Amino acid sequence: MKGILPGLAFLGLAASSSVTFAATQGVIFNGTVASVCVLTVGSNGTMTVSPNLQSLSSHNSGGTAGTANLATTGGVTLSVDSAVTGVTTPAADSGTIAWTPTYAISGAHNFPEGGASHALTGPGTSVVTVNLAGAKTGSDTFVAGNYQATVTVRCEP
Repeated sequence: MKGILPGLAFLGLAASSSVTFAATQGVIFNGTVASVCVLTVGSNGTMTVSPNLQSLSSHNSGGTAGTANLATTGGVTLSVDSAVTGVTTPAADSGTIAWTPTYAISGAHNFPEGGASHALTGPGTSVVTVNLAGAKTGSDTFVAGNYQATVTVRCEP
């Protein structure tokens, strides 16, 4: 029996050396979200002429504002360009038109109608309501035909 006991001790030692140790490690994930703003056109606007034929505006009776949907992470500035682009007028209208774009914001951000730029510090979604008015002065009036102009809405970090 004496010779068997040392062999059993060796088996016990061999069994204990096969013990494994568990290990854990945390994997860190980093991410950065930049100041972002997304604008999508909701609807185009419609301008109608005033009774005195000197105003062509989305504010006139029957006119409608255009809309843009805004989603932002915050840290951006929203504005409209004061100069309109893509202006087309009937050939018979050779007079000067003074264009005035304005806008308002509602939703996560709320600002009344005006033309000034606005800092949007927080995140969220909003609707930008855009209006455009064209004006004639003196005896100059709008003539029959199609008019079109584009208001550029900007959202920049």
